[in-house]
Amino acid sequence: MNDYSKLMSGARVVITNGRRFEMKVYKGLHEIKKPFHRPALTIGNFDGVHLGHQALFRRVVELAGPRNGDTVALTFEPHPMKVLRPQNPPKLISTMDHKVELIAEAGIEHLIRLSFTKELAGTSAHDFVNKILHQTIGVEDLVVGYDYAFGKGRKGNISLLQAMGSKLGFRVHVISPVSVEGMVVSSTNVREYVTLGEMKKVRLLLGRYYQIHGIVQEGIRRGGPVVGFPTANLRIDKEDLCPKPGVYVVQVIYQDQCYGGVMNIGYNPTFGGQDLGAEVHIFDFEKDIYGHPIKLDFIQRLRDEKKFAGPKELAGQITKDAEASRLVLAKGKSNM
Repeated sequence: MNDYSKLMSGARVVITNGRRFEMKVYKGLHEIKKPFHRPALTIGNFDGVHLGHQALFRRVVELAGPRNGDTVALTFEPHPMKVLRPQNPPKLISTMDHKVELIAEAGIEHLIRLSFTKELAGTSAHDFVNKILHQTIGVEDLVVGYDYAFGKGRKGNISLLQAMGSKLGFRVHVISPVSVEGMVVSSTNVREYVTLGEMKKVRLLLGRYYQIHGIVQEGIRRGGPVVGFPTANLRIDKEDLCPKPGVYVVQVIYQDQCYGGVMNIGYNPTFGGQDLGAEVHIFDFEKDIYGHPIKLDFIQRLRDEKKFAGPKELAGQITKDAEASRLVLAKGKSNM
């Protein structure tokens, strides 16, 4: 994989297919010293940065380009539902770091990470538009989704934005729902298909593979010595959006290199496990990566997790899973 990013002095630098983007990240309105230059702006949580979000970013770039204006996105941290509904917040599709990386790859030059608090939630729609969008950001073109609502009690809507835009001098552009193969693209639908293990549908909605990031953990170390297949183990927290337990074909990205692999998410019933975990056997890989970060692209779900009679039977099944995974990965490369 040729893509990488790094945070330097508040800027996210991303190189994608040989093209370089630099996005400045603002950790609050206080870091914005003056309004942006003739900006086009979009606002949202952007969880997953799916095809619907990407349509918003494309429109921002299209609007700002002819006048050499700034492209700006405003997002919230944490997700508003973690503040408004802390007893049952949504499981997030992407971490903030991953979201920042994806927004930079979309060509956005400025990202405002606004801290979402109960105080902000209590801001009236009029104040949000006048004080933040108009006075602080200086918006000229505002791009929003068809169902956008904001402000205290979510009383702000597109009609209000259009009315205030006419008064304050900015235009409002509404992006229609995006559908692919009969599926409406939304973060809610992405979450549903991830939990069902429908990774092909997830890829259609995201426009890329579903990816998780993690640090390789110390495991029981029976994968290699006992079963014959060494694995890298990742911890799964209860807040994580976890694919349905089972065996998956994956791509493993380590230090900007991509490797094939087969991954099991589950409870390891053959050895009497009770905690949900994830372990991946990486093909043609012999490095010690304990404590190192890796990324995992989920390509396809192969089967449910099963309990086997013992290590020998389990090893035989993993051999079959690895062969099936290699075929899927080879087929994918031939279709690129």
